[in-house]
Amino acid sequence: MNTAINPTSIAAPAANYHHAVLVEQPSRWLHTSGVVPTAPDGSTPDSVSEQATVVWGNIAAMLDAAAMSASDVVSVVTYVVAGEPLGPVMAARDDFLGDHRAASTLVTVPELAQPQWRMEVAIVAAH
Repeated sequence: MNTAINPTSIAAPAANYHHAVLVEQPSRWLHTSGVVPTAPDGSTPDSVSEQATVVWGNIAAMLDAAAMSASDVVSVVTYVVAGEPLGPVMAARDDFLGDHRAASTLVTVPELAQPQWRMEVAIVAAH
């Protein structure tokens, strides 16, 4: 149902993602809001690495509630506060997705809605 689109006429993706994902005849879609690094107990870890773990845990819970999994994710948009290390953020995405690849965008921003948030992620999944 979900097909990677990586034309050979353009440069290969710069990391572990596809340039685009074609979704044909999905029966269900899941669009998240920006998923923030607030843990179930209401706390927010200090480091961007720990925040990435919380964000992807929250995404896993949403996918599970929708009877979906990481392999259904077709698009990821990640927002990171400028100056934070990007490596741990990308590693958390890659760890969550495993061998699965989605279309992915990473954007640095001056700040997010809450000062303690150093990153957030929005996904689209199709099944």
